Amino acid sequence: MKFKLLICLLLVFVQSMASNPVITLKGKVVDNNSQPLPGATVTFPDLKISTQTDLNGEFTFNNLPVRGKFLVQIQFVGFRTLTQLVDMAATTPPVFTMQTSVIETREVVITGTPISGNSKQNSTSATTVTREQLLRPSTNIIDALASQVPGMSQITTGPSISKPVIRGLGYNRVVTLSNGIKQQGQQWGDEHGIEIDQYGADRVEVLRGAASLLYGSDALGGVINMLDPLTPPSGQIKGEFLTNYATNNGLTGTSLMFTGNEDGLVWRARGSYKNAYSFKTPDYYFPNSGFNETNISGMLGLNKQWGYSHINFSYFKNNIGFYEAEPDNGFDFLKEDGEPFTKSDYKSRSLLFPRQDIRHYKINWDNNFIIGSGFLKVNLGYQKNQRRELEESVDPSLFFDLNTYTGDIKYYLPESNGWQPVFGVSTEIGKSLNKGEEFLVPDYNSYGIGAFAYIKKTWDKNTFNAGIRYDYRKNTGKGLIEEDEVRFEPFTNKFSNVSGALGFTHQFNDQLNFKANAGSAFRAPNPAELASNGVHEGTFRYEVGNPNLSPERSFQADATLEYDNKFISASVGIYENYIHNFIYASHTPGDVQQDVDEDGNPKEYDVYRYGQVNANLYGFEGSLTIHPVSFIHLENTFGYTHAQNTTLDRPLAFIPAGSLRNTLRFEPKVKGLKESYLYVGIDNFFRQGRFDATFETPTDGYTLLNAGLGTNVKLGNQPLKLYVAGNNLLNKKYYDALSRYKPGRLSSEDPTFGIYNPGRNITFGVYLPLSIK
Repeated sequence: MKFKLLICLLLVFVQSMASNPVITLKGKVVDNNSQPLPGATVTFPDLKISTQTDLNGEFTFNNLPVRGKFLVQIQFVGFRTLTQLVDMAATTPPVFTMQTSVIETREVVITGTPISGNSKQNSTSATTVTREQLLRPSTNIIDALASQVPGMSQITTGPSISKPVIRGLGYNRVVTLSNGIKQQGQQWGDEHGIEIDQYGADRVEVLRGAASLLYGSDALGGVINMLDPLTPPSGQIKGEFLTNYATNNGLTGTSLMFTGNEDGLVWRARGSYKNAYSFKTPDYYFPNSGFNETNISGMLGLNKQWGYSHINFSYFKNNIGFYEAEPDNGFDFLKEDGEPFTKSDYKSRSLLFPRQDIRHYKINWDNNFIIGSGFLKVNLGYQKNQRRELEESVDPSLFFDLNTYTGDIKYYLPESNGWQPVFGVSTEIGKSLNKGEEFLVPDYNSYGIGAFAYIKKTWDKNTFNAGIRYDYRKNTGKGLIEEDEVRFEPFTNKFSNVSGALGFTHQFNDQLNFKANAGSAFRAPNPAELASNGVHEGTFRYEVGNPNLSPERSFQADATLEYDNKFISASVGIYENYIHNFIYASHTPGDVQQDVDEDGNPKEYDVYRYGQVNANLYGFEGSLTIHPVSFIHLENTFGYTHAQNTTLDRPLAFIPAGSLRNTLRFEPKVKGLKESYLYVGIDNFFRQGRFDATFETPTDGYTLLNAGLGTNVKLGNQPLKLYVAGNNLLNKKYYDALSRYKPGRLSSEDPTFGIYNPGRNITFGVYLPLSIK
């Protein structure tokens, strides 16, 4: 009832704001010779509106607020991105002068922090991945990010399942945002991926470092902020169609999107579909490793002088095949009936059992109301995550049904003399039920609420920010007696915490920039860590929770130095993250549990028990991009994480190997074509000799060769982008350090068992932008 009452009050508030005064903002974008720049993109990120300049370099926005200062971002190919505060009360039309550059600047707007701002004045270490970069060959959205963001990697279970890892931390220690709300699925599971459409994001911000100040528990490692496409100017409909095909596993992906604006009534609709058969290593196919994925999403809302109000919805469905049996006679895989798999079996798009059936439903109401010279952001959401583990039939063995309600409110006071304060509260209510025949975690309810205060001060070439947050969380697990034996004991855990953060940036000049952060963060134990008691089928182990776990407490600091000029863009950062009461599951040799398999036969499983230690993670990351001339680009990224279990004096498990990625990109001018390119890349992954020997094995280093080419052609007035890209062109045999199929990861009984990562893969793609007046 309280939830419904809040929605009613917001609707009344929206109606009352509709009569506020309205202005039309006109301006102009020019180069440093005062010549107009037609086609420049002008965006107000906090108002979620965007337009382009006309032939005279001029632009117009209607239905803007009368008062307030808002950040505007101007982008144009061949020029440095420009960000600037615009005072709506000013009487002189703004003129934005852009500077030429052959390199993309870091001066972009970051929205995933408490206050949206120019990245050079934002202390958070952040990387923005553009739409063009997201279209590069990958199997899912996390795979696309991990190959391009320094300090980010992924835990994989074949091509379909990727879990983000930032600075060595993953699972419930990384928050993924979509439409401004935290994605809530089964983040605790090894083989549970992210239920987000790979093609849906227009831009992604990866924030590295603790972010509990804004997002509460679970943001120890960082935040991945997915941003949807902005709506076009009034009177226009835009869209896109894309499709691609990959040779390794026959992956086909297709997506169609349209978005429109009619005098402030905005909308967007997208449908996507992906399908793949079993992936191939350099030596063999891995059976039943295909998947298919369906995504439907949309938005309906208003962009008016009082701000915006958008309702977003999405439906995600993913079916993923698994193969549990170990190979016979050196990777001769056998079916359930003992017959070997054939080539037609490997290339069949029909999934066998066992497999996963995952469905995620989400709806949220995202609002930004302009109140005087300040504004109020309100985001209410509901998510339903259903994860079925199908062993032998469509009747699920494990079936997790999680329902989550979220609310987030932030009030931004007007900026005054460089001071920008913001206050916020957030809440989260979860209810999980078991609807299958087997049990791993109990039915549980969770509740969390938090409040924070944050302030940012800008003066001269400096910015300073500080914040404090209080959180309270409660988990209640229900008991279960199964065949006269206690499977789950009932439990109630309550946690509270105060965390804080400090940040500072200094711009020495237009080229050199420094940023630093220090703060504390926390993560409350999740119900799987508190109360698991059963076989986790996808991990081939018996997990036992610990109801006496304490919250993780993180103390972290980082510093980054960035340099940009017309020909070079570089950054180098260092970080340290000390985590008290770090939670992880470990196995003691000889600790086994009797259970039955899917055929009712007794079987022994290694027992993994959740416990706590103290941990210290530190490392460095960076990037270097060199543009000696406008058509040659040498891009390099590197990262390394050193993680130590300080309690037991041994390395932490599941830590990515150090990496160095080098790409040489050539952009020739070809008559009749636009934006043509050719690139060659070398990805170097170093040996990971630091591992937890109780249930891990070392990983050798390896080098992968990649290459690709693409261009834009004109079909009448319609541009069409074509590209071909190849990964692992030399068909290298290798195990990634974070692959769950590497030797010793899934089977401690046979540490030699392992499945290579995918071999050579060639991707062909087509991208068609659409524009309708």
